[in-house]
Amino acid sequence: MGTLYRVLKGKLEGGNQLTKSPSGRKGPASSSAGGKQGMADALAEITKRSAYFQQIEEDAQKYSKAITELKAAISTFKTKDMAELIKFHKHVESILEKLTDETQVLARFEGFPQKKLEALRTAAALGSKLNGVVSELTNWKVEPPIGQLLDRTERYFNKIKGDLDALERTKDEESKKFQSHNIDFDFHILVQIKELMVDVSSSCMELALKERRQGKAAETALTGAKTEPRMAGAKMLWRAFQFAFRVYSFAGGQDDRADMLTRELAREIETDPHHQ
Repeated sequence: MGTLYRVLKGKLEGGNQLTKSPSGRKGPASSSAGGKQGMADALAEITKRSAYFQQIEEDAQKYSKAITELKAAISTFKTKDMAELIKFHKHVESILEKLTDETQVLARFEGFPQKKLEALRTAAALGSKLNGVVSELTNWKVEPPIGQLLDRTERYFNKIKGDLDALERTKDEESKKFQSHNIDFDFHILVQIKELMVDVSSSCMELALKERRQGKAAETALTGAKTEPRMAGAKMLWRAFQFAFRVYSFAGGQDDRADMLTRELAREIETDPHHQ
């Protein structure tokens, strides 16, 4: 700031001096144009002296070949394969992450495809996120007790549902935007996620039914068994059924396994002596 003040003072010190007007009265000299030029000169001079901008110039020279090659690679890149998209994006970032200031350095390379770079990043980020959901659901641990399993599963479902519903509404627009940059994003992955969510829901229903039968068998084996465990079991069945219905609504349907389990779950709830 001190340097800027001194430079500007030296450049502009005559800007506010009073001069005689044609009428003989004193007034400020008209130096607007000169003042603006002085400001530009001052900033240009400070920029040249700045270690930060010197580093940007050095980066532009040091990585000139890599950036030129990257410019051509991004411009011609096209794909329908999400794995290839993510791999190429990692390659791009491995070069750009070395730059002191990406925006400033790339601005020195005329015609660099900034808009396609942004589309590439958006598509790769979306692909990675959706792949993460697929991986999470594919490896979902179905472990007793059913109450804790439903707690964990419902939390995750609530976490992803809003984002996926929003993406369903905008996927056509997003697809067109990506295609305009030769990126054919595979939105079929949304169908895969829905199918996996139905599988997880079915596994929850299976565990609920299993624990219900185990509880009934234990009650039968005991004389004078209390009714509380059966009440709790019936409520847990209803909770599993409610979750299955939410997943059904989200997925827009269910498979044969889920259909069979929901019917079985419904019969078990309806025949419970405590069912109201």
